[in-house]
Amino acid sequence: MWLQIRMYLLVAALFGIVYALVSVVGTALGVGGFLFYGILATLIMLAQYMLGPKIVEWTMQVRYVSEEEEPELHKTVAELAKKAGLPKPRVGIAKTQMPNAFAFGRWASDSRVCVTEGILKLLDKKELRAVLGHEISHVKNRDVITITLISVVPTLAWYVAQSFLFSNSRERGNAAAVGALAFAIYFITNLLVLYASRIREYAADSGSVHLENSPHYLASALYKLAYGSAKTPASEKKRVEGMKAFFANDPSRAIEEISELEQIDLDKSGTIDKSELEALKKAQVRISGADRFLELLSTHPNMVKRIQTLAEMEN
Repeated sequence: MWLQIRMYLLVAALFGIVYALVSVVGTALGVGGFLFYGILATLIMLAQYMLGPKIVEWTMQVRYVSEEEEPELHKTVAELAKKAGLPKPRVGIAKTQMPNAFAFGRWASDSRVCVTEGILKLLDKKELRAVLGHEISHVKNRDVITITLISVVPTLAWYVAQSFLFSNSRERGNAAAVGALAFAIYFITNLLVLYASRIREYAADSGSVHLENSPHYLASALYKLAYGSAKTPASEKKRVEGMKAFFANDPSRAIEEISELEQIDLDKSGTIDKSELEALKKAQVRISGADRFLELLSTHPNMVKRIQTLAEMEN
């Protein structure tokens, strides 16, 4: 519940910043000028929202599968969707050996839950179910529309900054000041959008547990995904770089995360069992200052912090 409250407060703060930007730019340009940028940003947001599923399908080379082709996958998704009170999403497989899963769609009845070829080979049944519960929770929390809506804030600020910083207006000083302010707002709101993305990952983890998936299965799955992503060729990770906000973990951070995650895998088995997750509640783990800083620029939480949060949910 607290995660959802934080998200609502963040959305309110972002649109409060938009109101401040409207006031400043409206004073400098007049309402007509600002309306152009507002309409442009809104059109970009709507295009992104409506065309987004096709872009994801094309980039990830998604193939939707029937129940006859993947009965176990369909059964798991259907059971989780029913528990979450949602219509069953379409089920797809993405043509990549990089292990991961993702959910997308414009609204609940248009939702799609996809897994990669790589994740089907890597996770056991209960680990995969926990990851699918995470993705179903993204659908339930309406994360796609939330992130799309708040992403318009830095987009709008960027267009205003570009226009004013390179303006040929007679009042060059005022234009430069407004442009600099808009650029600062772009930088700050972009960080806030990344923060919102990290909140939604914590919320989806919690959602998976509420769908009756044991935390240690999700923790173990995330650990395996980090290792699998680290082994994925750089060319393959680069191909799907633009989609990483949709993934269960951030593939671009996987190599750096492994050394920290080894602190949790006490028996070096390559999995995280219930006893190891229980031990994490009291353990002192090391997270470097560099990793804490890089987390601010990431769509996903630091993996050790994320698994520590799961440890608190373990009964």
